[in-house]
Amino acid sequence: MVFGIQSVIETLKSDQQIDKLYMEKGLSNPDIQNLAFQKRVTIQRVPVERLDRLTRKNHQGVVCLISQVQYVKLSNVIADVYERGETPFFLLLDRITDVRNFGAIARTAECTGIQCIVIPGRGAAAINSDAMKTSSGALNHISVCREPELSETVKYLQESGITVVACTEKSSRDLYERSTDLTGPLAIIMGSEEDGISPELLRMADNHVKIPLLGAVGSLNVSVATGVVLYEAVRQRSLIVAANE
Repeated sequence: MVFGIQSVIETLKSDQQIDKLYMEKGLSNPDIQNLAFQKRVTIQRVPVERLDRLTRKNHQGVVCLISQVQYVKLSNVIADVYERGETPFFLLLDRITDVRNFGAIARTAECTGIQCIVIPGRGAAAINSDAMKTSSGALNHISVCREPELSETVKYLQESGITVVACTEKSSRDLYERSTDLTGPLAIIMGSEEDGISPELLRMADNHVKIPLLGAVGSLNVSVATGVVLYEAVRQRSLIVAANE
C-alpha cells in the first residue's frame, strides 16, 4: 500500500503495476489524474471513510495498492499461444469481487490449463495476499490481463478467431448437450457473485451455456461453477486429442 499525494505520484511514475487507485470524492490532482490516464489505471472515487479504513495515517485523500502480479497484454498472450501451436483457452471474469473466490478460480484455471485470466480494470477483486494464498500460488504461474472494457476485449477475442462462451443460468443450452462444443479456440465468461454476467457481454457472446441444477438451490458458487465448466472443456478437448492419436 502506498498513500499520500507525492508517494502515489512517484509510484505512478515508476514501473510498478498498480492494482487499485483510490481517490477521495471531490479531490482534484491533475498530476495523479494525468499519470493514471497514461498508465491506464482507473481511479476509483470513494468517501474519505473508505480511505481511513485502509490506513490511519495521513493519506491526503489518495491511496494505491501495488499489484502482486505482473499484468500482461492480451495481444501478446494470444500471439504466444498461437506461436506455440496451442489452442487458446482463456477465462474472462466479469466483476468477480470476492478475493477468495478469485483465488480459488485462479487455482482451478491453472490446473485446467487456462493460459490467461482476463479481469476488468474496475469492479474486480484486488489481487492481494489473500488472493495469492487462496490460489495456492497458482497466480505465479498463469498470465493475468487487466482490460479497461471487457466489451472491447470480447470483440478483440472474436476478431482473433476465439469463440466466446458465456456461462449463465439464462441460457437454454445445457452444458452437457451434444451441441455444446468447447474444443476450439475458446474464452469462457463467468459473471459476478451478485448479478452474473452483464447484459452487454451476454449479447456479445457467441454462445451461452448453463450448468444443470437438480436441487432446490438456484445457483452455484462462482468458483465451483467455474470448475465445472472448465473441466467439461478439459474433458471434451481430451477426447479430441485421443481421437487424433
